[in-house]
Amino acid sequence: MSDRAEAPRDAEPTSLVLRAFRGLPVERTPVWLLRQAGRYMPEYRALRGRHSLLELIRTPELAAEVTLLPVDAFGLDAAIVFADILPPLVGMGLELDFAEGDGPRIANRIESTRDVDLLAVPPAEETLAGTLEAIRIVRDELESRGTPVIGFAGAPFTLASYAIEGGTSRDFTRTKAFMLSEPAAWKRLLTKLVTVQADYLRAQAAAGAQALQVFDSWAGRALAREDYLRHVAPSNRELFAAIASAGVPVVNFSLGVGSYLTEAAACGGDVVGLDWQLPLDEAWEAVGFERPVQGNLDPASLLAPRRELEARIDEVLERAAGRPGHVFNVGHGLVPATPPDSVRRLVERVRERTSR
Repeated sequence: MSDRAEAPRDAEPTSLVLRAFRGLPVERTPVWLLRQAGRYMPEYRALRGRHSLLELIRTPELAAEVTLLPVDAFGLDAAIVFADILPPLVGMGLELDFAEGDGPRIANRIESTRDVDLLAVPPAEETLAGTLEAIRIVRDELESRGTPVIGFAGAPFTLASYAIEGGTSRDFTRTKAFMLSEPAAWKRLLTKLVTVQADYLRAQAAAGAQALQVFDSWAGRALAREDYLRHVAPSNRELFAAIASAGVPVVNFSLGVGSYLTEAAACGGDVVGLDWQLPLDEAWEAVGFERPVQGNLDPASLLAPRRELEARIDEVLERAAGRPGHVFNVGHGLVPATPPDSVRRLVERVRERTSR
């Protein structure tokens, strides 16, 4: 574990992102982007030509290099450690690989209640040491610039769906069938995932992450409101409660939960990450203007011509209306076809429009 001294929670941070995460005034709207270090950057593609995805994630120096690429290139206001939500499953006993052009694949997916009971719950320091060391490297590199590093992990339902489906899914049939037919085993599975993810997120904060984000990528796409409240929300509440002791701001990002955004946000976290499906002001009002938010430009906007991109950026900012507690971001990850010049223009436009 790191012996890094952290500022007390009641001390005011100087970073724009960390100030906005606490609802404090800022001289301009800070901006960082989901999947900001990734396939749209030629420098990243060059590294991927020499290393597999898991090699990049597990090698601290390489993960740190990828993490810093967009910060150095575009002057973004935060770095998010280069990792993936799925490696914690490996430590639990699942066999993960990433097939080129086919996404993640789990060879021994969960098919029975016995499979759930065989899952281990090892500490992150043993199984995810590469990502923790990458955070330490990036924190040391960015300390003098005042740019924070953000850690992250997947929410229990999202990891459970990958573990049961064996990869990505369009309809989540296997996951929902297991959830509905084996409720006791489902609860045990999510409890194990809460234990592993809470330990991982706290370890990231101890390693130097100055904020944390929990991604629930699939619950909103897979489940109706009542199933979410019954089968997912309790474990999410447990996870957010368990990481409150980390002493850093926590972002609760749930994709596709527009019809039950209020309930998803109520599960916990200091900041609510917003996807692009609702206008920012409507979504912010739903979770409460007193609560900081992050978002919510449609990432496809960066594929548009410059005039259209700027208009869409401006609309998000106008809906934010200069309220304290807004961090500009995309409403989901940048896509591989994103032109780097569009990322640069986005950062410039936000600064032009909000600098005081």
